[in-house]
Amino acid sequence: MTYVQEATSAIGTLVPPGRPGLLRGALIHVGISALCGEGLARTLPRRHSVAWAAGAGLVLGVINVGVIGRRFPAIRALPLAPQLADHVAFGVVFAAIVDR
Repeated sequence: MTYVQEATSAIGTLVPPGRPGLLRGALIHVGISALCGEGLARTLPRRHSVAWAAGAGLVLGVINVGVIGRRFPAIRALPLAPQLADHVAFGVVFAAIVDR
């Protein structure tokens, strides 16, 4: 299984019955991404939004992965750096698209 599949499947452990699952993980990931995107849309400043979003993505990653996710063994087993990089990339891409 690739890293993306493993990470997505691990997100499935966040909801009952707490087992990894690719489809369940994908649905939960979409929901979390929508909530985070809404938060970014409401709080990012207009000036330098991409730079601010990179920092916000890192903070979201620390909270999502480093604080909340560490309580779940399937998420804790994943390497931290790629997860944080994914959150930073999410923030940057989100701001670059919304800023247009």
